[in-house]
Amino acid sequence: MTLETDLLIDRRRLKRRLFVWRVVAVAAVLACAALAVGDSKLPASGPHVSRVRIEGMIGDNRKLVQSIQAVAKDDTAKALLVEINSPGGTVGGSEALYAAIREVAAKKPVVAVMGSLAASGGYMAAVAAPRIIARDSTITGSIGVMLQTFEGSDLLGKIGISAETLTSGPLKDQPSLTHRMTDAGRGVMHGVVMDIYDQFVEKVALGRNMDAEKVRALADGRVYTGRQALKIGLVDAIGAEQDARAWLASDKNVSAALPVRDIARPTAWNRLFAEDGESLIGGVLKTLLSQRVKLDGAYALWQPFDTSE
Repeated sequence: MTLETDLLIDRRRLKRRLFVWRVVAVAAVLACAALAVGDSKLPASGPHVSRVRIEGMIGDNRKLVQSIQAVAKDDTAKALLVEINSPGGTVGGSEALYAAIREVAAKKPVVAVMGSLAASGGYMAAVAAPRIIARDSTITGSIGVMLQTFEGSDLLGKIGISAETLTSGPLKDQPSLTHRMTDAGRGVMHGVVMDIYDQFVEKVALGRNMDAEKVRALADGRVYTGRQALKIGLVDAIGAEQDARAWLASDKNVSAALPVRDIARPTAWNRLFAEDGESLIGGVLKTLLSQRVKLDGAYALWQPFDTSE
């Protein structure tokens, strides 16, 4: 072989080696990233207090619900702390968290600790706990339901697009992106919203041991500060996690010396690319790739608005 041929062979070998090492390096970086954003889950090898954090928009998260349910069956978990910092989210997702927390509360002490925000669906999750602790300035309440849709018939008409829809019944296409809701359709959808609202009120009445009509008087969608919520019975005390631990020790005989262990919770990656498609990016991709528009869906969500206009 000539010198030039030898050089070419050596160069190819070097390229192959570099490729292998690059693959290894990329794999190592991805593994480190996965560990950095992975779920925090310590093995329950001894007596402890479990803690779950409900943060951000609430969607249908099967893994989180299953992790909460597992606490009910874990004999080493002596209590559950539910930390909430959420404006709410989908009614279905909030209801699933409520049911899972109630399941734990039927077997062991549970206390909810509110952060800066625990409103609407976040409050629905909180009332599953027999005791709720908030900060003075916590934004909570917003007991209510909304169903929001968009209608673009005027815009479509301006660009020369019209839609023809064949339905099996007059209410099948209510609501629709391509035409205004009919009076009958609006009445039906409002009835759906009010039925879900009644379910929300029932959950609050049960969790807070209050008369349903009293809850209904408070549940006009408004938010309350933690201090206001304490006065009207929506929370039990003002404080933080240490106050929750003190209550568990004094009222439930759960030692304050027990370690706190976080159960699995959604990571930043999960919230961006959730399996159920309810995440921000997941919803956008689902809409674009399937050529469908999500027209409806009931939400228990606090939406702060700008009062400067």
